[in-house]
Amino acid sequence: MPSVVKINVLTVPPEMRTELERRFANRAGMVESSDGFEWFELLRPLEGTDRYLVYTRWRSEEDFQNWQNSQSFQAGHAQASTEARGHGHGQAATGSELWSFEVVESAGRKD
Repeated sequence: MPSVVKINVLTVPPEMRTELERRFANRAGMVESSDGFEWFELLRPLEGTDRYLVYTRWRSEEDFQNWQNSQSFQAGHAQASTEARGHGHGQAATGSELWSFEVVESAGRKD
């Protein structure tokens, strides 16, 4: 069974970029301990867009759904909301959409 990739596309105003990155840095590895988790990356836009990509790769769709319904997922998002209020900030992203893909082929280097 091929892995699945979920890309959360976050629209982030320039003044909230540092805050978004700080929140992700403080997420305490919650997703990494989830069963079926394979990879995470937060991708910062370089030019021409205000959209960050949150890339996660999972062993299966079921593993992703289990994580989304887990206490870790709920706790992580609750923590972000609490931190936002504590720093006088609201939501870092003004929009979000989720893209889903199945891995057909992949390659990598092992250095």
